Amino acid sequence: MNGRVCLVTGAASGIGEAIARRLAAAGGMVVGVDLRPGGAAEVSADVSVEADVVAALEAARDRAGRSPDVLVNVAGIGSTTTAPDTPVEVWDRVFEVNARGTFLFCKHAIPAMAASPDGGAIVNIASVAGLVGLRNRAAYCASKGAVIALTRALAVDHVADGVRVNCVCPGTVDSPWVRRLVEDAGENIDDLRARQPLGRLGTPEEIAEATLYLASPASSFVTGSALVIDGGLTAA
Repeated sequence: MNGRVCLVTGAASGIGEAIARRLAAAGGMVVGVDLRPGGAAEVSADVSVEADVVAALEAARDRAGRSPDVLVNVAGIGSTTTAPDTPVEVWDRVFEVNARGTFLFCKHAIPAMAASPDGGAIVNIASVAGLVGLRNRAAYCASKGAVIALTRALAVDHVADGVRVNCVCPGTVDSPWVRRLVEDAGENIDDLRARQPLGRLGTPEEIAEATLYLASPASSFVTGSALVIDGGLTAA
């Protein structure tokens, strides 16, 4: 990454932490953001609050000496209900974090990237839930579908600015976040493994490798893409 400044949200644990550590190992100057600092996150912010987003970007500039060259939007929450069983406040909160949070960081990061002679790269962590329907995940599926659509719109709007925007669509990844969702839904982790054609869950490190590719010059001809990493789930 040759000293590129990378801001990663949701960096306290799971996929976000793995991405932050992988970008740093590749030579990136990483600033991790999360609601509560920990793991690879040093900056506290609620991604759904615009003032927090602006402050997080300013903190990244203060630490690195310049605005981020790379933005990775990982922060997200889930829900485990059908639409009739989803309280409106839960629906709204899922969208606030997953869709609004991604939008806000892109909104405020893109102008500086566009002004840079080197442009920038944005990687949004979406989900296969934004591509196919999953049971008892109505709000989550809808919010991740919004992230994928936003990614494509941003890619088209800012390609002339030198800003590439892509997303990664993980399948079921063995992370603390997924295990909490499984417990909330009364599901069995072994059943989730069994439904994967590869016979196992993904790892945060596998998602981090894909993110590194999309964030780096190695993917210089890639923008507006949704990279699926799901062990064959959506192909079956």
